[in-house]
Amino acid sequence: MGEAEIDTGTKALTIRSHIVTYGTETSETLTAQIRDEIETMWNEPAASVVLHGDEYRVVFRITAACRPLLSELEVLQNTDPRNNYFRIEPFVHGNISFVDGLGCNTGYFLLENLYAGSTTAAHEYGHTLGLDHPNDLDIRNTGIPGIMYPRGTLVDPAYQYDPTRPAGVQGGTMHPMHRRVRAEDIALLHLHRTRFENRRGIVGDFTNIYHWPHSPADTPPSIQTLQG
Repeated sequence: MGEAEIDTGTKALTIRSHIVTYGTETSETLTAQIRDEIETMWNEPAASVVLHGDEYRVVFRITAACRPLLSELEVLQNTDPRNNYFRIEPFVHGNISFVDGLGCNTGYFLLENLYAGSTTAAHEYGHTLGLDHPNDLDIRNTGIPGIMYPRGTLVDPAYQYDPTRPAGVQGGTMHPMHRRVRAEDIALLHLHRTRFENRRGIVGDFTNIYHWPHSPADTPPSIQTLQG
């Protein structure tokens, strides 16, 4: 989720998001890594959008804060469209990071998914802006996979966990570190449909769900999530 702002002077449409991490495994270093990954990858395409007949550069400005002891009340009462809240833990039901739906502002990161270059944070951020996984998950012979392709996608050997393995077997699916944000991903945000008031609009929506830590002994929550 983020707040979009139009600058008619510089012809820029800037999306500002603030990533707040909490939980037992959050840290200043990891939070900075998440921030850097999202901002770097989403600015990489240097994409543009046409608004009212004028072309605007799409720019992502991401800030972040490490809040290990973030309170549930703060999340529930949040009214700032820039704020996105992610718990970080060593265990997650389903063993995969997730967010709470398309166009949301909350989710849960599995620590082992957050190694440098994993693209997990950038992928989940795409969900918070409203992007879903593509329908076709066999993209062999098409080159570098886009950021919204989930684990398990069939790709050219160079983008697999193990390039020597046959497609579809263990090691023969997409390694997420090869995903990249493309201009097509920015286009799918449909920013031209954003409602602007005083040159500002909201991309995504409030879920404001505070996640308590998962435990192997607990029954997995029956909530609709997007994993990737």
